[in-house]
Amino acid sequence: MSDTTTASGTQAVDRAALLVSTVVEADTPLAFAEIAEECGLPKSTTSRLLTALERTELLERDPSGAYVAGPLFWRYASRFDPFTELSQLALPTLEAVGEATGETVTLGMPRGDDVVHVAQVDSRFHLGTRDWTQVQVPSHASALGKVLFAYAALPLPDGPLEQLTEQTRVQVAALRADLDGCRRRGYATTVDELELGLSAVAAPVRDHHGDVVAALGISGPTARLQSHLAAHGRLLKNQAEQLTELLVHRRKAGVA
Repeated sequence: MSDTTTASGTQAVDRAALLVSTVVEADTPLAFAEIAEECGLPKSTTSRLLTALERTELLERDPSGAYVAGPLFWRYASRFDPFTELSQLALPTLEAVGEATGETVTLGMPRGDDVVHVAQVDSRFHLGTRDWTQVQVPSHASALGKVLFAYAALPLPDGPLEQLTEQTRVQVAALRADLDGCRRRGYATTVDELELGLSAVAAPVRDHHGDVVAALGISGPTARLQSHLAAHGRLLKNQAEQLTELLVHRRKAGVA
Protein backbone atom coordinates (compact mmCIF):
# COMPACT_ATOMS: atom_id res chain seq x y z
CA MET A 1 0.00 0.00 0.00
CA SER A 2 1.44 3.39 -0.98
CA ASP A 3 1.97 6.27 1.46
CA THR A 4 -0.61 8.26 -0.54
CA THR A 5 -3.27 5.56 -0.10
CA THR A 6 -2.50 5.31 3.60
CA ALA A 7 -2.76 9.07 4.01
CA SER A 8 -6.07 9.10 2.13
CA GLY A 9 -7.47 6.34 4.33
CA THR A 10 -6.36 8.12 7.48
CA GLN A 11 -7.98 11.33 6.29
CA ALA A 12 -11.29 9.53 5.71
CA VAL A 13 -11.18 8.07 9.20
CA ASP A 14 -10.37 11.47 10.70
CA ARG A 15 -13.24 13.09 8.83
CA ALA A 16 -15.70 10.35 9.83
CA ALA A 17 -14.61 10.68 13.45
CA LEU A 18 -15.14 14.45 13.24
CA LEU A 19 -18.68 13.93 11.95
CA VAL A 20 -19.51 11.45 14.70
CA SER A 21 -18.14 13.64 17.51
CA THR A 22 -19.89 16.72 16.10
CA VAL A 23 -23.27 15.00 16.05
CA VAL A 24 -22.93 13.15 19.35
CA GLU A 25 -21.74 16.21 21.28
CA ALA A 26 -24.36 18.56 19.82
CA ASP A 27 -27.11 19.76 22.16
CA THR A 28 -29.78 19.19 19.50
CA PRO A 29 -30.05 17.00 16.36
CA LEU A 30 -28.13 18.48 13.43
CA ALA A 31 -29.33 18.85 9.86
CA PHE A 32 -27.08 17.80 6.99
CA ALA A 33 -26.16 21.38 6.03
CA GLU A 34 -25.30 22.22 9.65
CA ILE A 35 -22.95 19.25 9.90
CA ALA A 36 -21.17 20.08 6.65
CA GLU A 37 -20.74 23.72 7.66
CA GLU A 38 -19.60 23.01 11.22
CA CYS A 39 -17.08 20.39 10.09
CA GLY A 40 -15.88 22.48 7.15
CA LEU A 41 -16.28 19.60 4.68
CA PRO A 42 -17.63 19.55 1.12
CA LYS A 43 -21.25 18.47 0.95
CA SER A 44 -20.39 15.53 -1.31
CA THR A 45 -17.82 14.24 1.20
CA THR A 46 -20.19 14.83 4.10
CA SER A 47 -22.99 12.95 2.33
CA ARG A 48 -20.77 9.97 1.51
CA LEU A 49 -19.42 9.69 5.04
CA LEU A 50 -22.82 10.14 6.71
CA THR A 51 -24.22 7.33 4.56
CA ALA A 52 -21.41 5.04 5.74
CA LEU A 53 -21.93 6.10 9.38
CA GLU A 54 -25.66 5.35 9.12
CA ARG A 55 -24.92 1.98 7.56
CA THR A 56 -22.65 1.08 10.50
CA GLU A 57 -25.24 2.45 13.01
CA LEU A 58 -22.88 5.04 14.45
CA LEU A 59 -25.37 7.74 13.41
CA GLU A 60 -29.04 7.76 12.46
CA ARG A 61 -31.70 10.25 11.42
CA ASP A 62 -34.62 11.25 13.62
CA PRO A 63 -38.16 11.69 12.20
CA SER A 64 -37.30 15.22 11.02
CA GLY A 65 -34.28 13.96 9.05
CA ALA A 66 -31.69 15.48 11.41
CA TYR A 67 -28.76 13.38 12.59
CA VAL A 68 -28.36 11.94 16.10
CA ALA A 69 -26.24 9.26 17.77
CA GLY A 70 -26.99 5.85 16.29
CA PRO A 71 -28.20 2.55 17.78
CA LEU A 72 -24.63 1.36 18.34
CA PHE A 73 -24.14 4.04 21.01
CA TRP A 74 -27.38 3.09 22.77
CA ARG A 75 -26.58 -0.62 22.72
CA TYR A 76 -23.16 0.09 24.19
CA ALA A 77 -24.63 2.33 26.88
CA SER A 78 -27.30 -0.25 27.76
CA ARG A 79 -24.60 -2.81 28.61
CA PHE A 80 -23.90 -0.68 31.67
CA ASP A 81 -27.32 0.90 32.24
CA PRO A 82 -30.21 -1.60 32.41
CA PHE A 83 -32.67 1.27 32.89
CA THR A 84 -31.84 2.69 29.46
CA GLU A 85 -31.87 -0.70 27.75
CA LEU A 86 -35.21 -1.85 29.13
CA SER A 87 -36.96 1.51 28.78
CA GLN A 88 -36.07 1.65 25.07
CA LEU A 89 -37.02 -1.98 24.50
CA ALA A 90 -40.34 -1.53 26.32
CA LEU A 91 -41.46 1.66 24.56
CA PRO A 92 -43.51 -0.13 21.83
CA THR A 93 -45.25 -2.12 24.58
CA LEU A 94 -46.08 1.05 26.51
CA GLU A 95 -47.43 2.63 23.33
CA ALA A 96 -49.57 -0.44 22.59
CA VAL A 97 -51.07 -0.38 26.09
CA GLY A 98 -51.65 3.36 25.83
CA GLU A 99 -53.39 2.92 22.49
CA ALA A 100 -55.63 0.19 23.92
CA THR A 101 -56.59 2.00 27.14
CA GLY A 102 -56.00 5.71 26.57
CA GLU A 103 -54.47 5.89 30.05
CA THR A 104 -51.02 6.89 31.30
CA VAL A 105 -48.66 3.91 31.02
CA THR A 106 -45.41 3.63 32.99
CA LEU A 107 -42.52 1.24 33.43
CA GLY A 108 -40.94 1.01 36.88
CA MET A 109 -37.71 -0.67 37.95
CA PRO A 110 -36.18 -1.23 41.40
CA ARG A 111 -33.25 0.88 42.53
CA GLY A 112 -32.20 0.22 46.09
CA ASP A 113 -35.36 0.44 48.21
CA ASP A 114 -37.28 2.55 45.70
CA VAL A 115 -39.15 2.31 42.41
CA VAL A 116 -37.72 4.36 39.55
CA HIS A 117 -40.11 5.31 36.74
CA VAL A 118 -37.94 4.82 33.66
CA ALA A 119 -40.46 5.31 30.84
CA GLN A 120 -43.92 6.77 30.32
CA VAL A 121 -46.56 7.17 27.64
CA ASP A 122 -49.06 9.91 28.46
CA SER A 123 -52.82 9.58 28.69
CA ARG A 124 -54.95 10.61 25.72
CA PHE A 125 -57.61 12.00 28.08
CA HIS A 126 -57.63 15.63 29.20
CA LEU A 127 -57.99 14.38 32.76
CA GLY A 128 -54.90 12.18 32.98
CA THR A 129 -51.98 11.92 35.34
CA ARG A 130 -48.68 13.70 35.82
CA ASP A 131 -45.20 12.92 34.54
CA TRP A 132 -44.32 10.13 36.96
CA THR A 133 -40.71 9.99 35.74
CA GLN A 134 -40.19 13.21 37.74
CA VAL A 135 -41.90 12.00 40.93
CA GLN A 136 -40.66 9.85 43.81
CA VAL A 137 -43.58 7.65 44.91
CA PRO A 138 -43.74 5.63 48.16
CA SER A 139 -43.57 2.04 46.95
CA HIS A 140 -46.23 0.65 49.31
CA ALA A 141 -48.84 2.99 47.81
CA SER A 142 -47.87 2.26 44.20
CA ALA A 143 -49.11 -0.57 41.99
CA LEU A 144 -45.63 -0.75 40.46
CA GLY A 145 -44.10 -0.95 43.93
CA LYS A 146 -46.52 -3.66 45.04
CA VAL A 147 -45.52 -5.81 42.06
CA LEU A 148 -41.84 -5.43 42.92
CA PHE A 149 -42.56 -6.20 46.60
CA ALA A 150 -44.67 -9.24 45.67
CA TYR A 151 -41.86 -10.86 43.69
CA ALA A 152 -38.98 -9.82 45.97
CA ALA A 153 -37.52 -7.32 43.51
CA LEU A 154 -37.77 -4.78 46.34
CA PRO A 155 -37.14 -5.50 50.04
CA LEU A 156 -40.38 -5.50 52.00
CA PRO A 157 -40.44 -2.86 54.79
CA ASP A 158 -40.61 -4.20 58.32
CA GLY A 159 -42.13 -1.27 60.17
CA PRO A 160 -45.19 1.01 60.06
CA LEU A 161 -45.78 2.60 56.67
CA GLU A 162 -46.54 6.21 55.80
CA GLN A 163 -50.26 6.92 55.61
CA LEU A 164 -50.94 9.04 52.55
CA THR A 165 -54.72 8.64 52.45
CA GLU A 166 -57.35 6.75 54.46
CA GLN A 167 -56.96 3.88 51.97
CA THR A 168 -53.19 3.46 52.33
CA ARG A 169 -51.98 0.13 53.74
CA VAL A 170 -50.02 1.25 56.80
CA GLN A 171 -49.57 -2.16 58.44
CA VAL A 172 -47.09 -4.56 56.88
CA ALA A 173 -49.50 -7.47 57.52
CA ALA A 174 -52.17 -5.74 55.41
CA LEU A 175 -49.62 -5.05 52.69
CA ARG A 176 -48.52 -8.71 52.72
CA ALA A 177 -52.13 -9.82 52.23
CA ASP A 178 -52.41 -7.45 49.28
CA LEU A 179 -49.22 -8.90 47.79
CA ASP A 180 -50.63 -12.43 48.09
CA GLY A 181 -53.54 -11.28 45.92
CA CYS A 182 -51.11 -9.76 43.45
CA ARG A 183 -49.31 -13.09 43.02
CA ARG A 184 -52.60 -14.99 42.61
CA ARG A 185 -53.96 -12.61 39.97
CA GLY A 186 -50.67 -11.80 38.30
CA TYR A 187 -51.15 -8.04 38.78
CA ALA A 188 -51.37 -5.47 41.59
CA THR A 189 -53.88 -2.65 42.09
CA THR A 190 -54.20 0.55 44.11
CA VAL A 191 -57.36 2.58 44.62
CA ASP A 192 -56.99 5.98 46.32
CA GLU A 193 -53.92 4.75 48.23
CA LEU A 194 -51.40 7.28 46.94
CA GLU A 195 -53.85 10.13 46.32
CA LEU A 196 -57.61 10.33 46.65
CA GLY A 197 -59.09 9.95 43.19
CA LEU A 198 -56.09 8.12 41.74
CA SER A 199 -56.03 4.40 40.87
CA ALA A 200 -53.46 2.17 39.23
CA VAL A 201 -52.76 -1.41 38.13
CA ALA A 202 -49.44 -3.09 37.27
CA ALA A 203 -48.00 -6.45 36.18
CA PRO A 204 -44.51 -8.01 36.46
CA VAL A 205 -41.84 -8.13 33.75
CA ARG A 206 -39.24 -10.91 34.10
CA ASP A 207 -35.73 -11.48 32.79
CA HIS A 208 -34.24 -14.62 31.26
CA HIS A 209 -33.74 -16.10 34.74
CA GLY A 210 -37.44 -15.72 35.54
CA ASP A 211 -36.74 -12.96 38.07
CA VAL A 212 -39.00 -9.90 38.13
CA VAL A 213 -36.94 -6.90 37.02
CA ALA A 214 -39.65 -4.33 36.28
CA ALA A 215 -43.36 -3.58 36.46
CA LEU A 216 -45.61 -2.35 33.67
CA GLY A 217 -48.47 -0.19 34.90
CA ILE A 218 -51.46 2.01 34.12
CA SER A 219 -52.69 4.91 36.25
CA GLY A 220 -55.62 7.30 36.01
CA PRO A 221 -58.58 8.85 37.79
CA THR A 222 -60.43 6.42 40.05
CA ALA A 223 -63.78 7.47 38.59
CA ARG A 224 -62.67 6.29 35.16
CA LEU A 225 -60.30 3.46 36.02
CA GLN A 226 -61.74 1.58 39.00
CA SER A 227 -64.36 -0.39 37.07
CA HIS A 228 -61.73 -1.43 34.51
CA LEU A 229 -58.95 -2.54 36.88
CA ALA A 230 -59.47 -6.27 36.28
CA ALA A 231 -59.62 -5.92 32.49
CA HIS A 232 -56.62 -3.61 32.45
CA GLY A 233 -54.79 -5.99 34.79
CA ARG A 234 -55.28 -8.89 32.38
CA LEU A 235 -54.14 -6.70 29.48
CA LEU A 236 -51.02 -5.63 31.36
CA LYS A 237 -50.27 -9.21 32.37
CA ASN A 238 -50.40 -10.28 28.71
CA GLN A 239 -48.29 -7.35 27.50
CA ALA A 240 -45.76 -7.82 30.30
CA GLU A 241 -45.41 -11.49 29.38
CA GLN A 242 -44.75 -10.52 25.77
CA LEU A 243 -42.11 -8.04 26.93
CA THR A 244 -40.57 -10.81 29.02
CA GLU A 245 -40.41 -13.04 25.94
CA LEU A 246 -38.68 -10.25 24.06
CA LEU A 247 -36.11 -9.86 26.84
CA VAL A 248 -35.45 -13.60 26.86
CA HIS A 249 -35.13 -13.72 23.07
CA ARG A 250 -32.65 -10.82 23.04
CA ARG A 251 -30.62 -12.48 25.76
CA LYS A 252 -30.48 -15.79 23.87
CA ALA A 253 -29.50 -13.91 20.72
CA GLY A 254 -26.68 -12.26 22.63
CA VAL A 255 -28.04 -8.73 22.14
CA ALA A 256 -28.52 -7.82 25.79
